Amino acid sequence: MRHLRARPCSPDPGRLCEGPVWDPAVHELLWVDITAGLIHRGSLVPFADGSGLPDVLPHIALAPGGSVGAVLPSRSGALIAPVSTSVMRIGDSSRSEEIASLSLPPDGIRRRFNDAACDPRGRLLVGTMAYDATEGAGSLYQLGPDGLRVLLDSVTISNGLGWSPDGSLMYYADSPTGRVDVFDYDLATGTPSGRRPFASIEGGFPDGLTVDREGNVWVAVWGGGQVRAFAPDGTCHTVVHVGTSHVSSVAFAGPALDTLVITTATEELTQQQLNEERHAGRLFVCRPGIAGLPAVPFDDLVPQETT
Repeated sequence: MRHLRARPCSPDPGRLCEGPVWDPAVHELLWVDITAGLIHRGSLVPFADGSGLPDVLPHIALAPGGSVGAVLPSRSGALIAPVSTSVMRIGDSSRSEEIASLSLPPDGIRRRFNDAACDPRGRLLVGTMAYDATEGAGSLYQLGPDGLRVLLDSVTISNGLGWSPDGSLMYYADSPTGRVDVFDYDLATGTPSGRRPFASIEGGFPDGLTVDREGNVWVAVWGGGQVRAFAPDGTCHTVVHVGTSHVSSVAFAGPALDTLVITTATEELTQQQLNEERHAGRLFVCRPGIAGLPAVPFDDLVPQETT
């Protein structure tokens, strides 16, 4: 087992930082603070101490109005963000338009979008959850030319999404299950099938995840203070110690995609934990010696229909 340690970055702590993604078109990092309703963009710059690790220099914060589950680059250059119960396209000067919205059942349960990612063909997959985490109230959706369609139902907290390097497998975490599952994935239709357990997470819950170029799956462990890397056969081989309990997501960033950027949160920490974990809510970085897969931009050049 290999053990690494991550280093905190410069941005001020957030409440629920999530969804880091490297935007290769502009060579910048994107991430969100879900409950603060903020989208951040920043650059990677070297730490001044000559350590060789990159720091994150934030320089744009957008507030599209509502909780922001994720942010993703698109082929048009706009940002795509699931905000509350709408999927928004955010263009120049923060101009935004709704491209899809949820049709919610009349059961009185308040829901919102949570984590999201694009599959290898540029389709947007986005999950939901209840604000109070009601069991089974969430779903996983896919956005296509005909709007949103349900891929998985009876989900509690829809979280990490990622695909194998050849796109034939999809990894997915419904956090309260305590495991990451794997599906066979039909790239032609964007349909997952054959769900089965991939990796069990002990000492915390699986949150965001990413896949590297060798097919290893890197999983943020909420409540565990770690990122754990699993080989394609499900064997854990690397643990990144983050130094704060609520680790929310992870992504490979930088021109060579060789920097692991890790988001964390202050939400649900006790006052004692906040006193002890002074870097809670910050971004962290480390260099694991392997490169990630490039993020696939959302294909918003194909017209989408609002549901």
